[in-house]
Amino acid sequence: MKVVAFGEIMLRLATPDYLRFAQARQLNATFGGGEANVLVSLANYGVETDYVTRLPENDIAESCLSELRSFGVGTSHIVRGGERMGIYFLETGAVARASKVVYDRAHSAIAEIEPGMVRWEEVLRDATWFHWTGITPAISQGAADVCLEAIRTANRLGVTVSCDLNFRKNLWKYGKTAAQVMPALVEGCDIILGNEEDCEKVFGIKPEGFDVTSTGGEVDAAQFESVCRQMMDRFPRCKKMIVTLRGAVNANHNTWGGVLFDGTTLHRSKRYDITHIVDRVGGGDSFMGGLIYGLLTYAGDDRRALEFAVAASCLKHTIYGDFNQVTVAEVEKLMSGDASGRVSR
Repeated sequence: MKVVAFGEIMLRLATPDYLRFAQARQLNATFGGGEANVLVSLANYGVETDYVTRLPENDIAESCLSELRSFGVGTSHIVRGGERMGIYFLETGAVARASKVVYDRAHSAIAEIEPGMVRWEEVLRDATWFHWTGITPAISQGAADVCLEAIRTANRLGVTVSCDLNFRKNLWKYGKTAAQVMPALVEGCDIILGNEEDCEKVFGIKPEGFDVTSTGGEVDAAQFESVCRQMMDRFPRCKKMIVTLRGAVNANHNTWGGVLFDGTTLHRSKRYDITHIVDRVGGGDSFMGGLIYGLLTYAGDDRRALEFAVAASCLKHTIYGDFNQVTVAEVEKLMSGDASGRVSR
């Protein structure tokens, strides 16, 4: 089996030690991006992967490619061209102070991608799965058009298509809204993932009486069955609708779980209490990577696939950087109930 994903990977520049931007005199450089994060997870689980993006011909891009290859992510179909990689700056919050992200990705190489630049028939010919996120069509009209090319090709070839709705209000700046662009892309999806508010922000679909800013760490999973049903009614191709449920006590303490609806049954995961978050960026992507692995590996056992995704993402909150560098054995150990953190020797 092979999973292909399309999107932007960026240089990540983060303040160290919970410093604010105004305090920091140095920044930690790594790489990250929604779809790439998913593929790194899958590569760690032993799944063949292939990443599609557009990168410039410069040393920063070469460093990024080297890092992707070090995790076993396929890069042979990456298009070269353009002037720059996108950058995002991260200030990690603490307790009552929220984290902040500042984007510097205008005119990045992938923002200037155009239809026809990627040979999707060749890329997807032997693929099992294609993944994209709502971040990609938010970048530019060209990125949205190329994403639609990929989805339609995957549909034609019988490749499973998944999306993470991943609404980012600060990215939709090229004259169209998510509500205008996303429906045509989501129509081609077999698996849809969203967080507590993505469906509301993009499609106006929300659970009654829910306020994401005042969960107090408690999120009622049952509230989201109506969201799942409405999404599947609107997008009939969808076979499974998944919602991640994050209860924010503060920036360092979250509860974490999820639900999966297959059109008949609402599966609810166990809830994890994450009290000392190291890095929550990439948490949703680690969930998606775990979910794809679970659905491919535990075929027919949606509950187990959901539990794998939630446990994998719980572990990601303990790891610095965008990438979830954990193994299947570590995830399954947590799934089994072993959260002791005892030294392994």
